[in-house]
Amino acid sequence: MSISCLKCNKPAITFIRYNGTHLCPYHFSAYVEKRVKKELKKQGKTEDNATLGIAISGGKDSMVALHLMDKIFSKRPTIDLHAITIDEGIKGYRDHSIPACIHNCKQLDIPLHIVSFSEKLGITMDDIAQKHDELGECSYCGVFRRFCLNSTAKDLNISKLVFGHNLDDMAQSVLMNFINGDIEKLARLGPHQKIQPGLIPRLMPLRSIPEKEIMLYALVNSIEFHNAECPYAIRASRRYYRDIIDELETHNPGTRHSILNSYETMKPLLDTAFPPAKLNACRSCGEPTSQMQCKTCLLRERIV
Repeated sequence: MSISCLKCNKPAITFIRYNGTHLCPYHFSAYVEKRVKKELKKQGKTEDNATLGIAISGGKDSMVALHLMDKIFSKRPTIDLHAITIDEGIKGYRDHSIPACIHNCKQLDIPLHIVSFSEKLGITMDDIAQKHDELGECSYCGVFRRFCLNSTAKDLNISKLVFGHNLDDMAQSVLMNFINGDIEKLARLGPHQKIQPGLIPRLMPLRSIPEKEIMLYALVNSIEFHNAECPYAIRASRRYYRDIIDELETHNPGTRHSILNSYETMKPLLDTAFPPAKLNACRSCGEPTSQMQCKTCLLRERIV
């Protein structure tokens, strides 16, 4: 005996544990889209004549973000959408995900800009991995990706950068910064309300959507994506926080939402305690930094 959708009595495809509802494909998609629209409004009005850049990797999160941004803003001809893919130079991984980016952008008629570490920094992640640096690959990758995205977005006159971070990502980041005692970094988590000169503000429309729901949305709506984990992620500490939160969510449905909501409650206090740092131009590359030299240039000098 099949279980019916709460909204229409058609067969349900999912059960939302944290609110106790069964939903069919149509009403599940509508449920996700409604929350994404609400989140976008919460993060600030998108003005006419704005250009949004969508950071896409080919994975389910960024591909769903791409399709939802197109669905939401395609009816506003004054809004331009561009997609940006960063090719870190990871053979057997990134070269397999880029075709999904190309396919989806062609399907939606969204311009795609592919920027490589090799082109921008003169080194690839595979090169970095060969050096066996104690910082680990993810430390380099995160900094270099942000540099490539921000500089490319400025070149394209992009108003805001859209990221596909989901609820699981956000809950992990909050917990990780708490445990590490890095409260200032916690205060800097996006989305960004205050615009810093030289830094493109972020939008995170999927941050209240659990990862499993994003996967289901992609499958229900036939969105093509590359489903694989970065080979260097095995050394990432984030994996431990993911396991902790998954265990908590199993026994206490809604844990991820509670973590994010608690962070939102504290955010005004964090913003007061840690106001935006005064930025100046990096002496090496000219990108904004609170120091004499930006983290990208410091890390690049360490390994090049």
